Amino acid sequence: MKKISKDNPIPLHYQIKEILQEMIENEVLKPGQAIPTERELCEIQGVSRMTVNKAIMSLVNEGLVYREQGKGTFVSIAKVNREISQLKGFTEQMGESGVISKTKILSFNVIEATKKYKLELKMPDGEDKIIEIKRLRFSDEQPVAIETAWLPYYLFNGMTRDVIENKSLYETFREKYGYDPYKAKQTIEPTILNECESKLLNQENGTLALIFRRTTYLENETPIEYTKAIYRSDKYKYQIMLK
Repeated sequence: MKKISKDNPIPLHYQIKEILQEMIENEVLKPGQAIPTERELCEIQGVSRMTVNKAIMSLVNEGLVYREQGKGTFVSIAKVNREISQLKGFTEQMGESGVISKTKILSFNVIEATKKYKLELKMPDGEDKIIEIKRLRFSDEQPVAIETAWLPYYLFNGMTRDVIENKSLYETFREKYGYDPYKAKQTIEPTILNECESKLLNQENGTLALIFRRTTYLENETPIEYTKAIYRSDKYKYQIMLK
């Protein structure tokens, strides 16, 4: 392992992070392999535990390594590259990537729409109910996303938990209601997982994640769905095609 230079103006923790990152990129440290412990790195580099911890947390936040409580810190498996250019649901995206996916419904409720959701879904006057569906998404048996969808009740009258159990929501839109999603607007921003989200996604509390917010429309500009999905940042990277 290379040694840091205390004469270098670059912060010590950043130097350690760069040394470990280079070892990962050159496969000196391979996916699934444990990196040296904090104590070992302190001894090798002659720095404090706090400095080493800061370096490792930088790697964790970039998704290059992950921590398992009581076991250590390991090199992450390469992230799956997902292209954001087509309107598809989670199940369709995973299927095209050859990944086995499943969904667990956490809750299904018909609730009063707040002003925010009435505006986002352009609900007509007199319509004030929405369907709220919270689901936990799995990829190859690992929880990867917490997704909450809000649907205008007047467009999905008769929808129940049983209707969407073990089914793609977009598949249900098309086959049961005759709605073909035409376009969507989507935003992406970083977030920090809270205690509940961390537990559901099998992550440490305070881990970096990504929030995807999306409004889906029919061809006639009618919004049929608004979603908020919190994705683990250690499993995927996203590619946007520009023309």
